[in-house]
Amino acid sequence: MKFEPVAPVRAYERIVEQIEEAVVSGRLKPGERLPGERELMTQFGVGRSTVREALRVLQAAELIRSRPGDPRGPEVLAASPGALHRSMHRLARAEHVGLAELLQFRMVLDGSSHLLAAELRTAEDLTSLDTALEGMAAADGYAEFSRADVAFHDVIARVSRNPLLVVSGEVVRGVVLELIEDKLSHANDRGTLMRSWLRHHEEVLNAIRAADGESAARLARQALYDNYAEYVPKDQRTLLTPLLT
Repeated sequence: MKFEPVAPVRAYERIVEQIEEAVVSGRLKPGERLPGERELMTQFGVGRSTVREALRVLQAAELIRSRPGDPRGPEVLAASPGALHRSMHRLARAEHVGLAELLQFRMVLDGSSHLLAAELRTAEDLTSLDTALEGMAAADGYAEFSRADVAFHDVIARVSRNPLLVVSGEVVRGVVLELIEDKLSHANDRGTLMRSWLRHHEEVLNAIRAADGESAARLARQALYDNYAEYVPKDQRTLLTPLLT
């Protein structure tokens, strides 16, 4: 049995951990202020450089806004969708996350978004989906069709009323498309493929309009599998097939 050397924990990391925990637990709320540098140095028992490094890390993570010399101290920020987007994008592109895992995650996300959309949609939401679908039908070429397609899925994500689903869906959809050769742009008969996708979206909208969440979710997961599973190694497709039921 051999053990790996351990990396020493730096003092600024402990400061970051404590402040993060206070924000997550709600003991520090958005808009509140941390103590100034001198008070932080006293409370944590560290030097100025350590406090400043911790504040730099927290600001980079968009947990606080810190201005040098501000006598009021760093401001605690509200949770930022932009920060979540960047964090998820880094995770999704990590070497240990493969295409099978990304596609599986997208099937879970899209299925959940479609199910919620069918249950929560309003008349206004249905009008937005109708508009997006009309944009797909009237698209002049692949680029315009693709933009209308993205708009359709963005509406569904927003109808879920969950900003985490919106951000996560955007990230995973983008990374999957980056890793896979775009099926539509390289198809021999783009017209046929676009018509096929349009029919799929019509079926999805009909299920959402009928408040049939299970059907909408199943259609979403099946379409992702049909379009992208061929790019996943055969021995890894077992990660996807349980989601087809």
